[in-house]
Amino acid sequence: MIVRLGSLVLVIWALGFVWFTVALPGPGPDQRTDGIVVVTGGPGRIQRGVALMEAKQARRMLISGVDRRVRPRDLVAEYGVPRRLIACCIDLGDESVDTRSNADETAAWVARHKYRSVRLVTTDWHMARARFELRRVLGDGVAVVPDGVRSEPSFVVLMTEYTKYLLRRVAAPLGY
Repeated sequence: MIVRLGSLVLVIWALGFVWFTVALPGPGPDQRTDGIVVVTGGPGRIQRGVALMEAKQARRMLISGVDRRVRPRDLVAEYGVPRRLIACCIDLGDESVDTRSNADETAAWVARHKYRSVRLVTTDWHMARARFELRRVLGDGVAVVPDGVRSEPSFVVLMTEYTKYLLRRVAAPLGY
């Protein structure tokens, strides 16, 4: 009986993993939102957020999880972000260190600006967990539009991220 139950759990986990890898999201729809949130940690994320801002897809952008030593001039130097965009519309969030605290930092930013919709920009393999954490702290009152930055993750990255996602889906309702 225990072997069968273990086998069933393994099969369900494997089928879920296949779904997780096949359903990686791409860029979001051409839809304006109140704000854009870029979660740091992967290539192409900041560039995608800046491109969306330049296309006037939102009023303001938060880059969440920025190292405390990073200054606006570093964005200009590293990513070619226009100074006018930094001056008016980009906030650097340095209060977060992981996906859960990215969501908390974002929720405070969204509340401060009284936004009703936000576009979440992160790498495709990270989207499920990042979106789960963000929706958990924002609730139903704020629409979250996923915008995945395409990548070529390894099997290990996908398996690790899928496992983290499942663990958060179990732990969050228990208060962890």
